[in-house]
Amino acid sequence: MEFLLDDIDRAIIACLAADARMSLKVLSGQVGLTSPSTAERLKRLEERGMIEGYSAKVNLAALGYTLQALVRVKPLPGMLQKVEKYLQAMSQCIECDKVTGEDCFVARLVVKDMAQLDELLDGLSEHAQSNTSIVKSSPVFRRLPGI
Repeated sequence: MEFLLDDIDRAIIACLAADARMSLKVLSGQVGLTSPSTAERLKRLEERGMIEGYSAKVNLAALGYTLQALVRVKPLPGMLQKVEKYLQAMSQCIECDKVTGEDCFVARLVVKDMAQLDELLDGLSEHAQSNTSIVKSSPVFRRLPGI
């Protein structure tokens, strides 16, 4: 079931997407409502599943993950589920989409160095063909669509 959002709901979502730690008082001021009204709207957005959780933006490079790679993965015959489980278990796989087309998965891996990437891809090669691209920069970070 699709719920319609008004401008205030959109503003609440946009504010929290920019800063999930924003206090209710600051959020209320940003959207022009009282704190109780904002809290009630926030509760409804959560109940409707429009807000599923809150998180922090983490600097992966500061944690030592200096390389990111996009890996297109095509499982060998009969290996689809095994490859999916392998990707799910790989802690360096921070995103993975099951896609249509020649490949079945597109995974984003973060690694400390090229040797670690080689090790991960070697483990994958037993069950799948892969094509890897190193991320040079990210001119558009994950963001909300125009809501």
